[in-house]
Amino acid sequence: MLHRVFIAINFPEDIKEKLFNFSNRYPNLPARWVKKENIHITLSFLGNLDDDQLVETIETVKEVAARHNPISIKLNKICYGPPKKFPPRMVWVEGEEDNDLSRLHTDLEDTLFNLSSYQYKIKENRIFSFHITLARIRSFEFRQLGENIEVNEDLNLNFEVDAIQVVESQLKKTGPKYTLLESISLI
Repeated sequence: MLHRVFIAINFPEDIKEKLFNFSNRYPNLPARWVKKENIHITLSFLGNLDDDQLVETIETVKEVAARHNPISIKLNKICYGPPKKFPPRMVWVEGEEDNDLSRLHTDLEDTLFNLSSYQYKIKENRIFSFHITLARIRSFEFRQLGENIEVNEDLNLNFEVDAIQVVESQLKKTGPKYTLLESISLI
């Protein structure tokens, strides 16, 4: 059986609630908003894994997590993303760049993509810059709007990350369904 898997950072409930409530501020924006329970930061998207790869991946993520301390995350802006795209594709939250988070991401990717069972997978070679997707813009409808709806707000949300999650994603017509497979503590 194949599992569509990613490594994520989950949020405390109060942060999820605050982020989810932004959907109420933009009722005329043609977008599909992410369900509150699905708000997360993707550290690494791994794609389809078979059962053996999944077991090996969870064990490897445990080894990587044991090398990293908890991380402080600061969310500082809600805006359209990616930058300089028109029409925009998403509404997302940007956070302050953090060396500890970047090191965790790099360690995860380097370690996982060096596993022999991952040799057919292609690692993205781009700089890690985290964001949190809040909504996906319906481009055609966005272009049809005669007016521009501006999404650009400063935030000041902080929280501590003491665990990372291995998550399975099943794509459904109503949106993705995420299943937590393992939550792994940082040391």
